[in-house]
Amino acid sequence: MKLSLRVQPGAKRSVLLARLASGAWKVAVAAPPVEGKANAAVVELVSELLGVKRRQVTVARGGSSRSKIIEVEGLSAEEVETKLAAELADSGKRLAARSESAPNKSRTRS
Repeated sequence: MKLSLRVQPGAKRSVLLARLASGAWKVAVAAPPVEGKANAAVVELVSELLGVKRRQVTVARGGSSRSKIIEVEGLSAEEVETKLAAELADSGKRLAARSESAPNKSRTRS
């Protein structure tokens, strides 16, 4: 199964960010785009998100580009879409919960 990604290297943390209008998934990885480190981080992130072994995930195209085609073995397109959509929904819920529990900084002092 081939997966289209748009990668943002050098981020604070590695995470699935969004589904783009083009149908590609946007991910951020903490690794810098140097000597294949970002590609290795993409492979690790995708394997974690999909629950597969790293050896089942390879960069098929775009090794030196932010737009990549990732090959995933052992899962159907439907399984990949379902898992990524669920992860994106869960990360949105976690972000909303975190912002609700954060102290309100907009208060003025009296």
